[in-house]
Amino acid sequence: MDEALRQLVTLGRGYFDKKQYAQAEKYLTQVVEQNQSFADVYNMLGVIYHDQGQFARAQRAFEAALRLNPSYTDAALNLAVIYNDMGKYREAKEVYQGALSRQRGSPSKMDPYVLGKISNMYADIGDVFASSGMLDEAIGEYRRALGLCPSFVDIRMKLADACRDKGDHTEAIAQFEEILRINPNYVPGRVHYGITLYSAGRKAEAQKTWEEVLARHPGNRSAEMYLNLAKDTGRDL
Repeated sequence: MDEALRQLVTLGRGYFDKKQYAQAEKYLTQVVEQNQSFADVYNMLGVIYHDQGQFARAQRAFEAALRLNPSYTDAALNLAVIYNDMGKYREAKEVYQGALSRQRGSPSKMDPYVLGKISNMYADIGDVFASSGMLDEAIGEYRRALGLCPSFVDIRMKLADACRDKGDHTEAIAQFEEILRINPNYVPGRVHYGITLYSAGRKAEAQKTWEEVLARHPGNRSAEMYLNLAKDTGRDL
């Protein structure tokens, strides 16, 4: 995840752990407005809504967490509690039994929060390698990170950038296309996609990509800068 989003998650989780739910909700709702791929954020919001007595909202939040990670035991048990509180006893029993069954079937499965932390640690190591010009090593670490959390588009963008810097434009473009498939609204990914297209000699497509960014997000400084540089035929990016 990008630094701004990571900060929101960190703040939200910090307040949540302290049971300061009003403050936690403020940050966690901003996270899901920007990125809907964090099961643990939905689970925390579900706990907050349950505490507020908003059972329907809590149900939707826990169900969203389970759609993202069907093996998320905590979210399943929390959903069972909500169903029970709402008088949906049959649904509560089914969800509870399903959670126990999955837990017995894969007792060593890691919590998604733990997976996310490890994934970001691999990415941080990749950043060190990349900053030292050791691109093969960086690519290896980014791939390890994505092996744990393939939906982390910020890490995938680092992988794509490293592939581009190594000269592997085909792989870089493939990674950017996967980013935009996962999250079409991820603006940095679209901007960097344009850089890679330009670097690969596909200048018209690059300019079109930056124009699309500006159409969706007028005033985006990065897109404006790269588009202006691209139109100046005497200069390279």
